[in-house]
Amino acid sequence: MTTPDHQPPPPDAPRPESRDRIYRSPAGLAGGVLLLAIIGWLGIDALVSAHGRTPWLTLAAMILLVPLVSAFTLRPAVYANEDRLRVRNPFRVIVLPWGAIASLRSGYSNEVVTTDGTKYQLWAIPVSLRSRKRVARRQARGADRRGRLAPAAPARAQADQAMDDLRELAEAHPATEGVQGAVSVRWAYEVMGPALAGAVVLAILLAVG
Repeated sequence: MTTPDHQPPPPDAPRPESRDRIYRSPAGLAGGVLLLAIIGWLGIDALVSAHGRTPWLTLAAMILLVPLVSAFTLRPAVYANEDRLRVRNPFRVIVLPWGAIASLRSGYSNEVVTTDGTKYQLWAIPVSLRSRKRVARRQARGADRRGRLAPAAPARAQADQAMDDLRELAEAHPATEGVQGAVSVRWAYEVMGPALAGAVVLAILLAVG
């Protein structure tokens, strides 16, 4: 009776890709939807009811404003998994392997700093000083009520908690092959192109008017 040989998987077998954690700004999303609704309402009304050059000016303004509003409100996002951090800012997409990240900083803005000193702002995780003050006041009231009870875990503002999660991810993964590599930056021409076209058309219409 022979025992079948159990061969180990080859060392270079690809590792299944982990699911992304996605971080976005709820306030930014809500504000973007509201602004786009206002632009659409006013723009469509002008296109339908206005006369002369006004519909063309309105159309050019909409072509300019819609991509810009979307870029600064709906587009920003941060995707993080076991291998890398992908930052989608208004006009750029930055992919940073964990091995290329030196630190994640929080101040008046949240930033990721690479090993060569380059800084990239995390537009999707904006700092809210009001949220920090609100959390601090809530903690102070809770401390007064608890008195001699055991202290509760300190609460954090939403942006600060997101940065804590990213720091934990950065510290949890060793410098293996999967987290090494160069930082890649891609410009969002799909955003800049329509906005630039709208700006050019609007400038021409205003100049010849």
